[in-house]
Amino acid sequence: MPATSHTDSRTRRVTVFAPRLQALIDDHLGKDLVRLEPDTIGIAGAELSDRILAARKATEIERPTFKPLHGRSISKAEASSVMRTIGKDVRKALEEPIAQDADLSGPWPLTGHNFLRDLILRDDPHRLRILMSRTLEIDPKLTWSTIVAGAALPRRPRPGPHLTHIAGLFAEAEGYHDRRYAMGMYRRAAAPVCFTVSTLVANALWLGAPFDDGDSNRNILHEAMRLLPPSWNLLRNRCPEYPALDSRIGPGDDVLVLPLLTHRDPALWDAPQEFRPARWDTLDPDTTPGYMPFGHASERCWGRHMVMPLAELLLDHIRRTGLVVAPGQRTADVPLVGLLGVKTVHIGHRNRVKHA
Repeated sequence: MPATSHTDSRTRRVTVFAPRLQALIDDHLGKDLVRLEPDTIGIAGAELSDRILAARKATEIERPTFKPLHGRSISKAEASSVMRTIGKDVRKALEEPIAQDADLSGPWPLTGHNFLRDLILRDDPHRLRILMSRTLEIDPKLTWSTIVAGAALPRRPRPGPHLTHIAGLFAEAEGYHDRRYAMGMYRRAAAPVCFTVSTLVANALWLGAPFDDGDSNRNILHEAMRLLPPSWNLLRNRCPEYPALDSRIGPGDDVLVLPLLTHRDPALWDAPQEFRPARWDTLDPDTTPGYMPFGHASERCWGRHMVMPLAELLLDHIRRTGLVVAPGQRTADVPLVGLLGVKTVHIGHRNRVKHA
């Protein structure tokens, strides 16, 4: 059985990490550098993490979202253009408040993901919206098969205002291979926004709800990302720059920077295991040493400017409508996946919530 690492003293909820994540916390918390594998070094010290990540930019295969797609490299200029495109759709979604009667009760993060899909992607064709399914996360081959089938279907949509901006890339694509590529980019750009926001809000609810009235949504989210950072590890493949920075790193060593540990380092944080949103009243998330939920200062995730406003929007609605974590749910699993988060949190109305 996996061990547990975080129990909130107020809510008595227990966060159950996957065994390999728990082992990292148990064995290496507070260390600046550890050997994880014969050819892999783990970095958790804030100062060393900063020097490692500042030493060079991530290569295309190290970037989490814009790795080569269908064998085709994605330049930084193209990646930036795609992010601006999905950004237009996010801004449109943020123009109006969530309807007062919108019901966000149910199992999270799935409920939040589905709500965001409908909010951002509106009435895009089914062959595109299906790419948002969380089921596709189970097997990359399933995602590939869905894209191949969708690109081959006849009667592709015409460009126009009825489509989101990101869907317009597909509508404008000429030929099967370009349509297939555009569908892959749709998945790469839109799905991570919904995945990340819904997971971040679920994490915040699990770790800290009910929140103090004086805690801002932004502080709550920053504290949730401290304890459960979306990018809990940052891979950098071996290169000559790293042994030059620290002699403990060999020329054949890959490096895994570990915000999961840095964010809990007792040398950096007061009461590091406690959920304290108020700590961010006096901390700047962009300059606080060792805090990097969206990557390093030299190369922040482009999506953070979309993630935070959307997460604040959802969290604000949840707090205003009195939704609560099911009182009977005492444990939540955190699986070993790329996006760190609780697997299922049951959220319901205060007077009608069922025990999980």
